[in-house]
Amino acid sequence: MHYGEDFYNAADWLIDRNVREGRGDKIAVYSQHKNLTYKELQTMINKTGNLLKKMGIGIDDRVMMLVLDIPMFLGVFYGAIKIGANPIPINTMMMPDDYKYYLNDSRAKVLFISDALVPQIEAIKEDLLYLRDVVVINEVTGLDLPYNHLYNMASENLECAYTTADDNCFWLYSSGSTGAPKGVIHAHKDMETVAVNYARGVLGMKESDITLSAARLFFAYGLGNAGYFAFSVGGSTILHSAAPKPEGMYDLFKKFKPTVYFGVPTLYGAMLALQEQRDKEAGLKNPGPSDAHACGSLRLCVSAGEALPAELYNRWKARYGIDILDGIGSTELLHIYISNRPDDIRPGASGKATPHYELKIVNDEGKEAEVDEPGTMMVRCDSAAMLYWKKRAKTRATMQGEWLNTGDKYYRDKDGYYFCAGRGDDMLKVGGIWVSPVEVEACLIEHPAVLEAAVTGKEDEEKLVKPKAWVVLKQGQKPSEALAKELQRWCLDKMAKYKYPRWIEFVEALPKTPTGKIQRFKLRAK
Repeated sequence: MHYGEDFYNAADWLIDRNVREGRGDKIAVYSQHKNLTYKELQTMINKTGNLLKKMGIGIDDRVMMLVLDIPMFLGVFYGAIKIGANPIPINTMMMPDDYKYYLNDSRAKVLFISDALVPQIEAIKEDLLYLRDVVVINEVTGLDLPYNHLYNMASENLECAYTTADDNCFWLYSSGSTGAPKGVIHAHKDMETVAVNYARGVLGMKESDITLSAARLFFAYGLGNAGYFAFSVGGSTILHSAAPKPEGMYDLFKKFKPTVYFGVPTLYGAMLALQEQRDKEAGLKNPGPSDAHACGSLRLCVSAGEALPAELYNRWKARYGIDILDGIGSTELLHIYISNRPDDIRPGASGKATPHYELKIVNDEGKEAEVDEPGTMMVRCDSAAMLYWKKRAKTRATMQGEWLNTGDKYYRDKDGYYFCAGRGDDMLKVGGIWVSPVEVEACLIEHPAVLEAAVTGKEDEEKLVKPKAWVVLKQGQKPSEALAKELQRWCLDKMAKYKYPRWIEFVEALPKTPTGKIQRFKLRAK
């Protein structure tokens, strides 16, 4: 096929390019059951793409993916992209009615699904309006019949469809805090834009790097971390299908020796708590950096999903001697648009703009905010989504010309660092002044008895909103009225009086999304 000058295909740039440049025999993917070289990964992608073509899938057709983090995820994702179809990875931890919505809303013709998740689809089979084929994947044995036979017979060679940088490439569903999930459509060039500006420009990623992500591939954060950052520089990625737990993360560090680890604040806290408990059981009082061998291969850690408290950063740094680069991203922008840098870290801050991402904070009057004034974060960049599927009004409200309204509340200090002030629906106005739940939570977490905290608004006797704190205590600590008063006094001593929590409720756990974000709206509903 003759390609014009406008030809661009993300699978070609991320996978085929590495083979052309001589990395065919290098390990591209590490996993529990099998490692894949770039050439083997390319072969898997080509055969999957040819299988999809045999099934009648072509340019702009949707391919739903309910697939765990296994190598075949990449085969389906890039195989679809290579033939011009649009893969749609979706959350593997939802309920049947959620999947019915995703499948009917997207009008996907094919569903690839990990065998462990098949029961989630059985109950809704009769309610699916557009789905034609279901392809079941086993991590060890491959595709179920008859697709296994078709896959084995498929050619190992596949020519890219004639796509361009601005063609529809893949979808991700963004849940948000209210309303039905939104299909976020990204273009072919978006992954390269993020990889060049963030993975290279901020993290300094190179061919020798091996990435490990706690966030799953179906999230925008995890897709970059484990699905294309390493490939953008000819490096390697680690895929693991088990739920990310502290013990499991340490085991993966030991087995695969990653150099860059992508986590979330709650998991960093849980990993530290696990090691501190082990220290206690072993009678160690101040292990400090002496046990850094647990993370010995790492050169860098990254955190996103919600603001990383300075106290967590400082504890991790003191123990392992490794920086955590906190940042903020969104599905609509594909990945992190504000980040700390390896040589420029401000604990408690999200950092500064990712290279080639323009930022402005807009206040309630629609004017650009002053220094230290909270407002809504607006971003202008080349990785912004094209639109929300079938949601014109929401598209117009969010994608305002060249600028995208993130819905994130931020303020910028005099030194140019950006600080998270929560989401628009999480901010509290107390006595006419905005209060950030994140700030109060960070203060509470600094108390030695507190493991986690979430802050929401509650009306007092006069129907005025005041902060309420939901607190999870560390192991060995017991809830009491005295401790609640101590925590209130702790906050009063460290911040303005109007910010301290008027009520403290002790809970065993906080409701969270699969990526570890605290779901404050569930606490507000109690």
